[in-house]
Amino acid sequence: MTQWRKHPEEYYHVVLKRIPPQPSPPFEDPEMQERVWGQRWGCTTDVGRLRMVLLHRPGQEWNIVDSSKYDPEIDALIDDDEQWYFRSDAAPNIPRMQEQHDNLARVLREEGVQVEYVDGSPRNPKAIYTRDTAIAVNGGAIICRMGPVGKYPGTGRRGEEAYVARKLASLGMPILRTIHGTGLFEGGSFCFLNERNVAVGMSYRQNEEAVRQIEEVLAVQGVKVHRVPLVGHSLHIDGCIVMVDVDVALIRITRLPYWFLDLLHDLGIRTVEAHPEDDPRAVNCLAVRPGRVIMCTGSERTQERLAKVGVEVIPIEYDEVHKGGGGIHCSTLPLVRDPIS
Repeated sequence: MTQWRKHPEEYYHVVLKRIPPQPSPPFEDPEMQERVWGQRWGCTTDVGRLRMVLLHRPGQEWNIVDSSKYDPEIDALIDDDEQWYFRSDAAPNIPRMQEQHDNLARVLREEGVQVEYVDGSPRNPKAIYTRDTAIAVNGGAIICRMGPVGKYPGTGRRGEEAYVARKLASLGMPILRTIHGTGLFEGGSFCFLNERNVAVGMSYRQNEEAVRQIEEVLAVQGVKVHRVPLVGHSLHIDGCIVMVDVDVALIRITRLPYWFLDLLHDLGIRTVEAHPEDDPRAVNCLAVRPGRVIMCTGSERTQERLAKVGVEVIPIEYDEVHKGGGGIHCSTLPLVRDPIS
């Protein structure tokens, strides 16, 4: 009988001295990401070169939008039970919507971006707006928890999280957190200001419990969360501010509090105001690399303002998709961006 059988508690003491656990380097370390997860995952800014993005191509789920449900008070088709709205008095032109979305995907590929697609419920037209379902941070993703819950299974936005979580898992992307409990958060209200500062828009769709959970994840990475109260019934912060370069933000100044504008200045971020007569969704654009963005047509005066600070714009038509309530930024969920060196 060896001494270890007489004293088994000492056995692992010796083993651990020879095979010690190694907390460092951290989970997010690029070498560890490559070794364990096959590649570096996530984003540390909103403007680093975009390498992988998640889309949902619009399809027959839009047939649920009933042209008889027009409400003149809000100038839109709307269903309270199924939790959808469409900003028109006519049913969606699905072929045109698909054409515009396919063109967005084509432009992304031409910019060197790997485009991935996620499925969605056949009764939920809002699945096209993939931005809201998750947040890519350093090393992986935070799965969000959607606000609207339809009366019937498969309706409303609650449930999109499961489709996206399964897709990310199939790609091999780590999931660092899933918003749970009573937390509510949609990714359109998350904005990297730089690698160490994040703005989150507080509204009916985002609550303190969810932000607390996000803060726990980011605190480990040394990232500070700034809570920005949104005005009135605004839903997401990406209607108010989107970063378009390392130190340039495109904003709608009337929708941001004064102290937040001071914070941007203190962080060395220059602001460009979207022209008030342009399409209001001009702010809802997407940076594919520092100083180069995809933006909807109808924003030519805003494009001129951006050109003066060295930001290039790729304009695309997106008006039919806009009627569903979201723009280019809403329709794209970045999964991998290069860090800013």
